[in-house]
Amino acid sequence: MINLLPVFTGQQTMADLVAPMRIVDLRNETNELTAYILGLLADCDDEDVTFQPVDPEANDPVASSAEEVGIAWTLGHVIVHLTAGNEEMAALAAEQARGVPFHGRSRYEVPWETMTTMAQLRHRLEESRRMCLGSLDMWPDQPDLELTGEAWPGGPVVDARGRYLIGIGHAVSHLDQIKEIIRQSHAVKQ
Repeated sequence: MINLLPVFTGQQTMADLVAPMRIVDLRNETNELTAYILGLLADCDDEDVTFQPVDPEANDPVASSAEEVGIAWTLGHVIVHLTAGNEEMAALAAEQARGVPFHGRSRYEVPWETMTTMAQLRHRLEESRRMCLGSLDMWPDQPDLELTGEAWPGGPVVDARGRYLIGIGHAVSHLDQIKEIIRQSHAVKQ
C-alpha cells in the first residue's frame, strides 16, 4: 500500500511519488487496501463492530456534537470514516482528471451509529471499493495531470493521481487504530 509519510515529512514531493503512477496503479492500491482491511476483519464478529475501545488520545474536533469530541471510535466508526474519505478524494480526483478545478469538499459519511454488524462493515467496504474504482472509469484516456492544487490549505500540491492517493493514504493512517480496536475487543472476550 502507498506510503505517504515521505510526502508529509518533506522527504519527497507528491509529484515525485505519483510521477510513475497510472490508473491501473490506483486501482491496485484501492483493491489492496480493501483486501487488507477485510483481512483484518476476518476473525471479527458483530460484538467487535460496536465495541467501545479505550483511547486516551481520542480527540475529534469536528465531531457532530460536543459529547463525541473525546470518545474513542468504534470499529464501525473508523470504517465509515475512512470509506467516506476514500470516496471524497476519488470523486474530486475524477473531476480534477477532467480539468475541473477544486471547488470544495464532496463528502458524505454514513452515520457510524448505524453500523452494528460485520455484514454491514463488509458491505460498506465493498460498496466503497466499487464507488472508488468506478470513479476511475470517469477519467479520460488522457487525464489532465497539469491541473494541480493544494490537497487542503497548506497541504501537499497534488494532481488528480495525488488527490486520489490522499484518500488511500488517509485510510492507511487508520490501520493501526483498527488493529488496536480489534485487539482490545478480542482481549475482553477471552
